[in-house]
Amino acid sequence: MTDPSQHPLRQPNLRRFLLGAVPSDLTYVLGSMAIGWDLYERTHSAYVLGFVGVVQFLPILLLALPAGHAADRYDRRRILILAVALHALASLGLAFVSGTGAALPWYFACLLLNGVARSLWAPAQSAFFPALVPDEVLPSSLTWQNATGQAMALLGPILGGWLLAQWHEAWLLYACAAAGSIWLIGCLSFIRLPRPQTEPESFDWQDLLQGLRFMARSELLLAAITLDMFAVLLGGATALLPIFAKDVLRVGPAGLGWLMTAGALGAAVTSAVLTQFPPIRRNGPVLLAMVAGFGVATIGFGLARDPVVAFAMLFLTGAFDAVSMVIRQNMSTLLTPDGLRGRVEAIQHIFIGTSNELGGFESGLTAGLWGPVRAVVLGGIGTIAVVLLVAWRSPSLRRLGAIHPVPLAPTESGGPVTSPLA
Repeated sequence: MTDPSQHPLRQPNLRRFLLGAVPSDLTYVLGSMAIGWDLYERTHSAYVLGFVGVVQFLPILLLALPAGHAADRYDRRRILILAVALHALASLGLAFVSGTGAALPWYFACLLLNGVARSLWAPAQSAFFPALVPDEVLPSSLTWQNATGQAMALLGPILGGWLLAQWHEAWLLYACAAAGSIWLIGCLSFIRLPRPQTEPESFDWQDLLQGLRFMARSELLLAAITLDMFAVLLGGATALLPIFAKDVLRVGPAGLGWLMTAGALGAAVTSAVLTQFPPIRRNGPVLLAMVAGFGVATIGFGLARDPVVAFAMLFLTGAFDAVSMVIRQNMSTLLTPDGLRGRVEAIQHIFIGTSNELGGFESGLTAGLWGPVRAVVLGGIGTIAVVLLVAWRSPSLRRLGAIHPVPLAPTESGGPVTSPLA
């Protein structure tokens, strides 16, 4: 019988974290969805939507490695508070710029600051969360964190679309995002870690790059993340949803909210179904099939003219991505030692930032040249081509079965890292 004292919500630090993170996640989604609609309403330019991705990617590219190093060496709670404070400041700036109709350079300056905040948050949060609870409670605590995040990803776009449809004021959503961040800062301030963190050490470039060397030697982990990066880089249609909602499907801001929620709903339903089955045993073939399915569903969305069909295709992209994400997370969790979590997460954040943010730039550029429909369809075709290329070039990924934890901590001598194959 399970000990009631070991329930995740009986852990004080986890309760404080979720109390702040849940409303913050919701308001973050509100602010994020307002950006695309607000800019397209002001400019009617696909190129501008694409530029949003570039501006938010640059800080990730420049700061991810130092941020990961800092997360492994300094007080992670203070880094998180700094990141959230920067996001609050960026959101307040966006509210002012949107409400007053200030020039676009000010808008992009706020987005740049938001990118800095995200660069600091990702590695610190990944390394900070395991310290909130005892080791035996960590798996169930991660489940609670993922469940609450998915719930906010579902609710946020619907609420945001309704607010935009009712008031037509994007600054209101930015103000909500700032308020959510301020609330999270207050909750983080009351968290006291139960175990000490690593004491700061002198800066060392070799130490900074250790996470990169670890990733380079983890062949299967690198292959899986590379596959995800290029698939989303080419096949992501999220940046173009404001254009589809306004000009292609003609469903307005409320419809945009539903379109943005479709992928999250597909991911949530699929994640719930996966919990009822044993772990995936043929991880390599399943991963390749899911990314290919993502590309096919993306093509279907681009060709859809009925909002219901478009919603269904986006639902499928979320479902396929959820399965591939589970496989990637399992690989990352089992292969990464605690002392490298911040730096390895920073490397993965670069990959994620490359796929999401530069994928938005690629989508905006292609849509500006050939139109949004062709941009999405070509992106889906490109995703399928990447899957075929990776499957051809990586026989070990094609043969990857069950994933087992093995001792992978890099040594001072830089010994090889073995990939697990079953």
